[in-house]
Amino acid sequence: MRFIKHYLALLCIMCAMVVQAQVPEGYPANYARAPRFKALVYYTQNAEGAHYEFSLQAVEFFKKLNYGDGFVLDFTTDLSGYDTYDKLKEYSVVVMLDGYPDTAASRQAFQEYMEKGGGWMGFHVAAYNDKDTNWPWFVDFLGGGVFYCNNWPPQPVLVEVDNSTHPVTRNLPTSFVVPASEWYQWNPSPRQNKDVELLLSISSKNYPLGIKDVVNSGDFPIVWTNTKYRMIYLNMGHGDEEFIDATQNLLFVNAFRWVVSTDKNGDPFKK
Repeated sequence: MRFIKHYLALLCIMCAMVVQAQVPEGYPANYARAPRFKALVYYTQNAEGAHYEFSLQAVEFFKKLNYGDGFVLDFTTDLSGYDTYDKLKEYSVVVMLDGYPDTAASRQAFQEYMEKGGGWMGFHVAAYNDKDTNWPWFVDFLGGGVFYCNNWPPQPVLVEVDNSTHPVTRNLPTSFVVPASEWYQWNPSPRQNKDVELLLSISSKNYPLGIKDVVNSGDFPIVWTNTKYRMIYLNMGHGDEEFIDATQNLLFVNAFRWVVSTDKNGDPFKK
């Protein structure tokens, strides 16, 4: 049995070498011969109902991105198992759907992970912070803004691309309508931070925004990156309509791929 296993392993290696040798110069595709990277997706079942509902659909969205085992995809609803840097450093990206680290150990591990080149993709409430959050580093990490106000009920909005040359936005329309969500405005606006690169904002053409709770004015970025870190934040993430639109889905794929592609160990999509 041991001989057979060794033989099969050797045969697989030889086949891979033959396939690679037969790839003509200038061939446009790069097929993975093994999972390219590891991704961790975190969500909590204790989130507000609409946020948890989004998370369940997001889990299925990321599973579909991994058809064919292009990468190792792990899910967790408990960050206590990932409250050391040595555990987090296995992952090229940590995706937070409806929550963020809320214990001293998990916060310290996440901070160390990001400061040493880790990757983060956060949605909606994963960036929520107010006077009770008590995590100054996290506020700075997000660009310095604190939750200020929001519209209600959730509604679609017209958005405008702030930077049409960035890898996350360069294949998107310069303006388009995104599905309904609850939209968070931040104070001060991330636009005021020199380290923040804005990618997408809610158009002022939407004002007044809301029916019950109405936002009447103000700068309203909803997708950005703090260039001091390998991260991206997307304000979408409320309810069951977030994955019904192809353009927004493309935005999500672009954002995920971009964070991974900037891995400090090199772009895994080129391996």
